[in-house]
Amino acid sequence: MKKQTKIALIIGILVIIAIAFFYPRLVNKTAEPAPAAAGPGGGGAQQDLPVNVIKLKNDTLQTQLQVTGTILPNESVNLRSEISGLVSRIAFKEGQYVTKGTPLIYLNDDQLQAQYQRLQYTQKLFETQENRQKQLLAREAISQEEYDIALNQFNTALADIKLVEAQLSKTVIRAPFNGMLGLRMISEGSVIGTNDVITSVVNIDPIKIEFSIPERYATQVKVGSPIYFSNEDSKEEVQGTVYAFEPQIDLATRTLKLRAQSPNKSGRFLPGMFVKIRFILEVTESALMVPAEAVIPELSGYKVFIVGADGKAEERQIQIGTRTESQVQVISGLNEGDLVLTTGVMQVRQGMPIKPNQIN
Repeated sequence: MKKQTKIALIIGILVIIAIAFFYPRLVNKTAEPAPAAAGPGGGGAQQDLPVNVIKLKNDTLQTQLQVTGTILPNESVNLRSEISGLVSRIAFKEGQYVTKGTPLIYLNDDQLQAQYQRLQYTQKLFETQENRQKQLLAREAISQEEYDIALNQFNTALADIKLVEAQLSKTVIRAPFNGMLGLRMISEGSVIGTNDVITSVVNIDPIKIEFSIPERYATQVKVGSPIYFSNEDSKEEVQGTVYAFEPQIDLATRTLKLRAQSPNKSGRFLPGMFVKIRFILEVTESALMVPAEAVIPELSGYKVFIVGADGKAEERQIQIGTRTESQVQVISGLNEGDLVLTTGVMQVRQGMPIKPNQIN
């Protein structure tokens, strides 16, 4: 009895499914309108294909590369002393801006000052002797040799004084150029040597931007070419100018290394920062550019569709040049003022009626 009940339920479900599937189709078929009357010749009327078109005009084309680079300081040095000595005074603060020649460190110079004073006395003595010997030589009271000895002693004393003066100048360590000071690595009272780092001095206005480009673009590099760069902190681009590049290709990476320079008065960019760069290789003042979606690749080259003189679609074979992110340069095959199709390019055929909607 249970078996018969199950069979009856299954049959009922199948009937319901069949009704749900076939009934709507029968209703729709009976509700279909009668076919439109055939036009002359027995065929239906062909409707115009709606398309978007763009009017070609000469534009400025910038051939550019998207690369990455690193910010470098204009000048940077780890400050060291030329001589060993005891630090008697530190005359700077960490992070301070200094100008070229500003005294930063004073080393103990007591011994050199004493030596300098002794040499000054000796120099005065030899100067007096030289003057006396010169007068005697004029009266022929002494020989030329005796005067030459006195003159040599005087000149030697002068040279010794200049030597001590040079050593004294090295006891004062000065800023080599304008820049910001880094962290201090020494303290007053410490004895430093010629290998000990005192602090760093960094000039970041202007900054340098170092980057590399593939070797195939090496012949297009020119000093003075503009670049535009930005970092992760701000998407606003800043302009720089290429001022130098390596005279050879890197064998390991097959790239050419370049450096550009840019003002940095606000201190926004710091050495070591990673930046994104747009490098302008070439600027073409009059170039015909079409949207990339309008170009159809073929085995023999490329083609586009334009609005013909009769208002129908017309196929044009073209030769392309530089590609950008969204556009393609047309070298030949099109003229300024042509209306190029940007939509419906895969559906349209030669001579097909179209309904253009100009978007530019």
